Amino acid sequence: MEEKHSGSTTIAPSVLNTIARLTALATPGVTAMAPVFPGAGRGGHETEGVKIAIKDSVIYVDVYVVINGAENVRVVAEAVQQRVTRAISEMVGMEVASVNVHVTDIEIEA
Repeated sequence: MEEKHSGSTTIAPSVLNTIARLTALATPGVTAMAPVFPGAGRGGHETEGVKIAIKDSVIYVDVYVVINGAENVRVVAEAVQQRVTRAISEMVGMEVASVNVHVTDIEIEA
Protein backbone atom coordinates (compact mmCIF):
# COMPACT_ATOMS: atom_id res chain seq x y z
CA MET A 1 0.00 0.00 0.00
CA GLU A 2 1.16 3.45 -0.83
CA GLU A 3 1.31 5.89 2.06
CA LYS A 4 -0.10 9.37 1.38
CA HIS A 5 0.84 12.51 3.24
CA SER A 6 -1.00 15.77 3.13
CA GLY A 7 -0.24 19.14 4.60
CA SER A 8 2.70 21.45 4.34
CA THR A 9 6.06 22.15 5.89
CA THR A 10 7.13 25.64 6.84
CA ILE A 11 10.78 26.56 7.38
CA ALA A 12 11.28 29.60 9.62
CA PRO A 13 13.70 32.17 8.19
CA SER A 14 15.69 31.91 11.43
CA VAL A 15 16.46 28.27 10.53
CA LEU A 16 17.92 29.38 7.19
CA ASN A 17 19.95 32.07 8.97
CA THR A 18 21.33 29.52 11.41
CA ILE A 19 22.30 27.12 8.63
CA ALA A 20 24.08 29.88 6.71
CA ARG A 21 25.84 31.28 9.80
CA LEU A 22 27.09 27.94 11.11
CA THR A 23 28.20 26.83 7.65
CA ALA A 24 30.12 30.07 7.06
CA LEU A 25 31.81 29.82 10.48
CA ALA A 26 32.83 26.22 9.73
CA THR A 27 34.57 27.29 6.52
CA PRO A 28 38.36 27.26 6.90
CA GLY A 29 39.69 30.81 6.87
CA VAL A 30 36.57 32.43 8.34
CA THR A 31 37.35 33.71 11.82
CA ALA A 32 34.08 35.45 12.73
CA MET A 33 30.78 36.78 11.50
CA ALA A 34 30.47 40.55 11.08
CA PRO A 35 27.50 42.88 11.58
CA VAL A 36 25.13 43.21 8.64
CA PHE A 37 25.59 46.58 6.92
CA PRO A 38 22.75 48.96 7.78
CA GLY A 39 20.32 49.24 4.87
CA ALA A 40 21.94 46.31 3.05
CA GLY A 41 19.59 45.64 0.14
CA ARG A 42 16.51 43.49 -0.43
CA GLY A 43 14.85 43.54 3.01
CA GLY A 44 14.58 40.19 4.66
CA HIS A 45 15.54 38.43 7.83
CA GLU A 46 18.79 39.23 9.63
CA THR A 47 20.80 37.58 12.36
CA GLU A 48 24.44 37.86 13.31
CA GLY A 49 26.32 38.15 10.02
CA VAL A 50 23.57 36.78 7.77
CA LYS A 51 20.71 38.33 5.85
CA ILE A 52 18.16 36.08 4.14
CA ALA A 53 15.52 37.15 1.64
CA ILE A 54 12.95 34.75 0.22
CA LYS A 55 11.07 35.56 -2.97
CA ASP A 56 8.83 33.04 -4.72
CA SER A 57 10.35 30.16 -2.69
CA VAL A 58 13.86 31.11 -3.84
CA ILE A 59 16.48 32.11 -1.28
CA TYR A 60 18.89 35.03 -1.52
CA VAL A 61 21.67 35.08 1.07
CA ASP A 62 24.10 37.79 2.16
CA VAL A 63 26.88 36.65 4.51
CA TYR A 64 29.16 39.11 6.34
CA VAL A 65 32.46 37.60 7.46
CA VAL A 66 35.90 38.32 8.87
CA ILE A 67 38.66 36.30 7.22
CA ASN A 68 42.08 35.22 8.48
CA GLY A 69 44.69 37.50 6.87
CA ALA A 70 46.94 34.55 6.10
CA GLU A 71 44.30 33.12 3.73
CA ASN A 72 43.46 33.98 0.13
CA VAL A 73 40.32 36.10 0.54
CA ARG A 74 38.84 35.18 -2.84
CA VAL A 75 39.30 31.44 -2.25
CA VAL A 76 37.70 31.62 1.20
CA ALA A 77 34.77 33.71 -0.10
CA GLU A 78 34.13 31.22 -2.92
CA ALA A 79 34.24 28.35 -0.42
CA VAL A 80 31.65 30.14 1.74
CA GLN A 81 29.39 30.60 -1.31
CA GLN A 82 29.63 26.94 -2.30
CA ARG A 83 29.21 25.56 1.22
CA VAL A 84 26.25 27.78 2.16
CA THR A 85 24.47 27.03 -1.12
CA ARG A 86 24.97 23.29 -0.68
CA ALA A 87 23.99 23.28 3.02
CA ILE A 88 20.70 25.12 2.47
CA SER A 89 19.83 23.09 -0.65
CA GLU A 90 20.54 19.76 1.04
CA MET A 91 19.01 20.55 4.44
CA VAL A 92 15.76 22.21 3.39
CA GLY A 93 15.49 21.40 -0.31
CA MET A 94 14.97 25.00 -1.40
CA GLU A 95 16.62 26.72 -4.34
CA VAL A 96 19.37 29.20 -3.51
CA ALA A 97 19.56 31.94 -6.14
CA SER A 98 22.65 33.64 -4.75
CA VAL A 99 25.05 33.80 -1.84
CA ASN A 100 26.79 37.17 -1.64
CA VAL A 101 29.84 37.15 0.61
CA HIS A 102 30.81 40.48 2.15
CA VAL A 103 34.31 40.44 3.63
CA THR A 104 34.16 43.28 6.15
CA ASP A 105 37.57 42.79 7.75
CA ILE A 106 40.62 40.57 7.84
CA GLU A 107 42.20 39.35 11.03
CA ILE A 108 45.97 39.66 11.10
CA GLU A 109 48.02 38.31 13.97
CA ALA A 110 50.52 40.79 15.43
